[in-house]
Amino acid sequence: MEERRNYNNRPDRKFNGPRRFTPRAATTERKFIIGRQPIIESFLSDTNIEKILIQKNAQGEGLSEIKKAALDNNIPIQLVPIEKLNGMTKANHQGVLAFISMVKYMDLQEVIDFVVAKGETPFFMMLDGVTDVRNIGAITRSIHCCGAQALIIPDKGVGALNEEAFKSSAGALEHIQVVRVSSLLKAVDTLHLNGIQVFTSEMRADKNVHELDLTIPACIIMGDEGRGVQPFLAKAADYFFKIPMATNFDSFNVSVAAGIILYEGMKQRMFK
Repeated sequence: MEERRNYNNRPDRKFNGPRRFTPRAATTERKFIIGRQPIIESFLSDTNIEKILIQKNAQGEGLSEIKKAALDNNIPIQLVPIEKLNGMTKANHQGVLAFISMVKYMDLQEVIDFVVAKGETPFFMMLDGVTDVRNIGAITRSIHCCGAQALIIPDKGVGALNEEAFKSSAGALEHIQVVRVSSLLKAVDTLHLNGIQVFTSEMRADKNVHELDLTIPACIIMGDEGRGVQPFLAKAADYFFKIPMATNFDSFNVSVAAGIILYEGMKQRMFK
């Protein structure tokens, strides 16, 4: 009988807050795990994996185990032609290659429990469709500077937290919790179950950002500059607001808007 391996919820794992980031020797280097068995073993050794590339129509031993472990750990899988894998490595990849992540992704409920146990009021930010890594890095910097605790991102449709994102964050990504989820809508449900209210911007909203009460447990959703927050996600929000502007220009850059909102939350919490 095949031994069943548990790659998550392991009893030896204990969440003690942010893990320190060790800079790479060469920032242009892209590190991979190559081959089926090495990737399977990486799940058991708690290696941080960003995503997995699998050759289209690949079959054989170990693939189902890799796919299940990726699903359990919210790791995206991308099906690619063999030429792409051959172009990335000369080694015998066996149709599978995994990117090593620079971030240790956390479970949302664990982060909420950790923040509350510290006696802090949750103040999170969620990104929906923000793909520019420099914007993500700048937002992360504001999250840390303004005393928010966590960044929530989807496993697909968001910019990678790579070397450029770390550089743009000025090291702030080392100090906050990063949560990656398979569904932002389910993440909103988890936030609501824990008494955390969800806010999102809307240009036609009645309230300005400074009229909000951001001293309560809160999560701010920021959307892509072009399309904004997706309608189904905005519908799940509890409060809508707008950022007033002195002119009729289009809008603020998403990282600037995030900084304004986070600063307002920090100001209210520090001087309430």
